[in-house]
Amino acid sequence: MSREYDVAVAGGGLLGSAIAWGLGRLGKSVAVLDEGDITKRASRANFALVWVQSKGLGMPAYTVWTVQASQAWGRLASELKQQTGLDVVLQQNGGFHLTLGEDEFGQRTELVKRMHNQTGAADYKMEMLRPSEIKTALPLIGPEVSGGSYCPLDGHVNSLRTFRAFHTGFKVFGIDYFPERPVSAISKSGGEFRLTTPKGELRAAKIVLAAGNANQTLAPMVGLYAPMGPTRGQVVVTERTMPFLPHPLTTIRQTDEGTVMIGDSKEDELDDRTLKPSISGVMADRAQRMFPHLSRLNVVRSWSGIRVMPQDGFPIYDQSETHPGAFVACCHSGVTLASNHAFEIARMVAQGALEPELVGAFSASRFGGAGAANNSGY
Repeated sequence: MSREYDVAVAGGGLLGSAIAWGLGRLGKSVAVLDEGDITKRASRANFALVWVQSKGLGMPAYTVWTVQASQAWGRLASELKQQTGLDVVLQQNGGFHLTLGEDEFGQRTELVKRMHNQTGAADYKMEMLRPSEIKTALPLIGPEVSGGSYCPLDGHVNSLRTFRAFHTGFKVFGIDYFPERPVSAISKSGGEFRLTTPKGELRAAKIVLAAGNANQTLAPMVGLYAPMGPTRGQVVVTERTMPFLPHPLTTIRQTDEGTVMIGDSKEDELDDRTLKPSISGVMADRAQRMFPHLSRLNVVRSWSGIRVMPQDGFPIYDQSETHPGAFVACCHSGVTLASNHAFEIARMVAQGALEPELVGAFSASRFGGAGAANNSGY
């Protein structure tokens, strides 16, 4: 850690790893400072969707950003496999959100209408379907399924292998990864940033704060603002079964290994050391009502995880006016947006400035208040 780097990335999860990998791809010398295996890492607890439908209600620019990421994922998967030999098993043949009962179908229909009616939103190509139409793609749905929405841009990946691929790529690009070195303080002097960790200080010309919910604490150190509102979610995984789900759902997906992941919860609690069986029970019940044959499967594991979530649910991308060269990136959809982070955010950081359109849409100045007053922007 004695050398000076072009860029130091605080946070080695999926978000920070994608940006660091993208910077290394551009020939920059990069250091990643990470908590390591002890961290409450969303990269290990996510649902692995590359998901477009229903994202961006209230922020049309987010629909455009999400569609761009979805369309770039094939390129990312290809480059990672060519570089590391690791296949992240990207499957992008469309995804469904199924509804149970007419009330849910009506609510989903209204959401789709509102999404379509947003001025400036990307064309999701999302449509509502009835059970008879859905059965052509998902023949094993149960009688309680009233319909659902479909988007041809949706898909899923093996997110753990994606995480591994980024870190394998670090070695190829000469990126230095430093675990057990969470950043506790940041200062700038003589044109360089100094980042304090439990195992010493690191110097860099630029920094990217990609430390998830910890960005709320780190951002003010460099004149930035990152208001976060994390939540907890639970995931249930069944034993392996026959291939039956060729398309991922919002709440159910069959992995490339044959297991079935079920996830459909949101709690304000931030302790990921415990599970609530009652919540797992509700998720499992909804899953077997959608696909009755799931009731025969055993659950092999389950877990809870803390979601990285900006206060309003939309990403934050910003750069500091008071500390030039400092950037912050926060988002919930680290899997979906990984391609944008690797190709677009990394490119902008390397060039020294975020593009005005990006900051205009995603700056934390949208939150107002004293914290945002110190924020960057154009």
